Amino acid sequence: MKISNFDIAEHLETDEDIRDFLIEVASDGDESDLIHALNIAARAKGMTAVADKAGVTRASLYKSLSADGNPKFATINKIVSSFGCRLAVI
Repeated sequence: MKISNFDIAEHLETDEDIRDFLIEVASDGDESDLIHALNIAARAKGMTAVADKAGVTRASLYKSLSADGNPKFATINKIVSSFGCRLAVI
């Protein structure tokens, strides 16, 4: 029996799905979890579309959100904004 890999990006179908997913990860995860979640959300939305909306190149988006990426705060903020979300301290 073959077990297929589950990819949450395939299940984030709407902007609301993406927002709820990011809120959950931001609430319960650490910074590496958030970067990984942004990668998943970007794949769900389309890397090119997210890069264009965030004002970064597609290559730099991939690099920033990779497992060994180390994005600047400004980059994270632009990516979060591209999903219609904002970072907040509460």
